Amino acid sequence: MTRPKATPSARSARTAGSITRVAGIEVGHFTDPRRPTGCTVIIARDGAVGGVDVRGAAPGTRETDLLQPGNLVQQVHAIVLSGGSAWGLEAATGAVRWLEEQGVGYDVGVARLPLVPAAVLFDLLVGDARIRPDAQAGYQACAQASTKRPAEGNVGAGAGACVGKLFGMERAMKGGVGTASITVDGVTVGALIACNAVGDVLDPETGRILAGARTTPGGKKLLDSRAAILLGLLPKPLLAGTNTTIGVIATDAMLSKPQAQRLALMGHDGLARAINPVHTQLDGDTLFTLATGKSGKQLSMLLLGTMAAEVTARATVRAVLAAQRLRHGGLDLPCAADLPV
Repeated sequence: MTRPKATPSARSARTAGSITRVAGIEVGHFTDPRRPTGCTVIIARDGAVGGVDVRGAAPGTRETDLLQPGNLVQQVHAIVLSGGSAWGLEAATGAVRWLEEQGVGYDVGVARLPLVPAAVLFDLLVGDARIRPDAQAGYQACAQASTKRPAEGNVGAGAGACVGKLFGMERAMKGGVGTASITVDGVTVGALIACNAVGDVLDPETGRILAGARTTPGGKKLLDSRAAILLGLLPKPLLAGTNTTIGVIATDAMLSKPQAQRLALMGHDGLARAINPVHTQLDGDTLFTLATGKSGKQLSMLLLGTMAAEVTARATVRAVLAAQRLRHGGLDLPCAADLPV
């Protein structure tokens, strides 16, 4: 199978806006080139109503319980996405420290407590697994945060991300970070996705594969993991949780906590359009919602959910289109641009 020509969906992902078009949202990356690995922080300094939905069977998360609709706290102040598997959750500690220094957080009377949920992906098969994001990495990501369009591809939480790993790392390709946004009736919904899927990444409009498992190690032809599985070509045994796509959906619409949770749930439809297979026992796929309310508007959940799924799919596509080839140690992971047209 040769690399597909750019389709309307793939082309639109190249100019798809960004999550920082949502009023009240800032993004910062920390990238450690030694492995590589890194983390990404999505900040809402004034607080945002949060939600979360976990669809993968092997998640690595922090502070997700407080996002449940029945629990007390209504707003959070940042989300951290990190490489490094469970070790990478430490990056959230650094984000909390930085936000506290800025006077950002939930007023508990004697201090302001920043509330920072987090999720991690597994990138330990790329380089030295002893190098992973820590509290200082999270702190530095916050220090780099701004409302500018964030960098994409081999940065932050996507620095060591790979896709198409069902048939081994030697046949995988480079994943990364992507972002997108849509504005309708004065309300913006944006997404930032760190794509480290075990499955292939597809163009949602055509179903054509953009990046994924290759037919041979070192080859430049795509296998089509779904078709191979259905033919009975069983993938190599993989440890659960050694993959995972994580991300944040943000909006300036006014939402309640139950609505924020529903928006995260509907956002997973976008992952299902762009990744196949998805939500497996080998992934910890997790999406957060941040609703800043800065637009002062309320739209129907049907519209907002449709927007959320669309930007999630576009950001996922963008994550592989923006990725660059990675050669590290004995590993050679081509990117979508390396495949023949």
